[in-house]
Amino acid sequence: MFENEIRPQRAMLVSLDTGEYDAEVSLAELEELTRTAGAEPALTLTQKRPAPETATCIGSGMVEQAAELCSQQEIDLLIFDRELTPTQIRNLEKACGVRVIDRTTLILDIFAQRARSKEGKLQVELAQLRYLLPRLSGQGTALSRLGGGIGTRGPGETKLETDRRHIRRRIGSLKEQLKEVEAAREVIDRRRKKDGTVTVALVGYTNAGKSTLMNQLTQAGVLAEDKLFATLDPTARALKLPCGKTVMLIDTVGLIRRLPHHLVEAFKSTLEQAATADILLNVCDASSGEARDHLEVTNSLLNDLGAAGHPIIPVLNKWDAVEDPDTAPRLPGAVRISALTGEGIGQLLAAIEENLPERTFPVELLLPFAKTGLAAKLREEGAVLSEEYVPEGLRLSAQVDQRLYGLVKDYEITP
Repeated sequence: MFENEIRPQRAMLVSLDTGEYDAEVSLAELEELTRTAGAEPALTLTQKRPAPETATCIGSGMVEQAAELCSQQEIDLLIFDRELTPTQIRNLEKACGVRVIDRTTLILDIFAQRARSKEGKLQVELAQLRYLLPRLSGQGTALSRLGGGIGTRGPGETKLETDRRHIRRRIGSLKEQLKEVEAAREVIDRRRKKDGTVTVALVGYTNAGKSTLMNQLTQAGVLAEDKLFATLDPTARALKLPCGKTVMLIDTVGLIRRLPHHLVEAFKSTLEQAATADILLNVCDASSGEARDHLEVTNSLLNDLGAAGHPIIPVLNKWDAVEDPDTAPRLPGAVRISALTGEGIGQLLAAIEENLPERTFPVELLLPFAKTGLAAKLREEGAVLSEEYVPEGLRLSAQVDQRLYGLVKDYEITP
């Protein structure tokens, strides 16, 4: 190593097991998050307690042990596998002599690294400021060290050292900017719908191989790394199916257990874009012992976002790495693939074709003036190609499916 080369920060991961969740699985996830953020998880500490200690989260004996290990093992950073209060952070930093961050700050930091699009950057900053705003009281000079988790990314010192009113104004500004970006995206979404474009969204737990699958299917060149949250901004690419129909494939941000609600709220519009897709591919790492849980985490969030009723195809990725097939999830309609080698891609494309929405067909209509309200439904759920008011009513050409046709068939005319 060159003398001027900066070594990764050495982190000690601390878990408080109160029985609320599987602490061991969550701690393993925290290790991956730490590596993804650019730090080295050097050692871990776990303590079982019925509830967090108000002043320091962990007990006084464990605090002393942590302080001793920080000194002996050249630890630069303590990362707690839960949210900490400002008081807890201040007391722990004073006792251990190193910087202390919590799980939420770490995830926000990773998102700040990964955001590339304007929308992604706005959403990350909004989530960071919402998280920090209630924590400003009593922080004093500590604010200058809250610019980021592992590095110095984030809203920055100048924003955080100002008063609450300035930060609230910034939050308001970010919301307005996001509305503009979302409005532009909605225009694109409406155009796709009007053109009859079918959307297929890749959703699932982070690091399940969604970006690798996107590249395998479309040669999209999406960043595909063995890191959590490698993809943050949605990517859309055209995918031509064997039947000849072209669909729009969308890659989305990965999910994770206990994703901070600040991020869920900030990225809700992006996640809703996936939830409103015509078909969803719930991708999981079939070689992981947590595969079934990962699928359930994704399904739960999709239900919360209103995706119920849309076809969801479970995709068991990394099947080439599964040592014992009997341990993998057995789910109806699941497709086993390897996005890396291309194994099972044919079956996946066939499953997408089987779940395509009902085909549309053109109709010529003459709606009486009393029935022109049906035109709004056609614009919303079908595709109106042309329309013209004539003495008898509203004449229009539209693409409709069988269900819409049932509503307007009485007004069909011969071209």
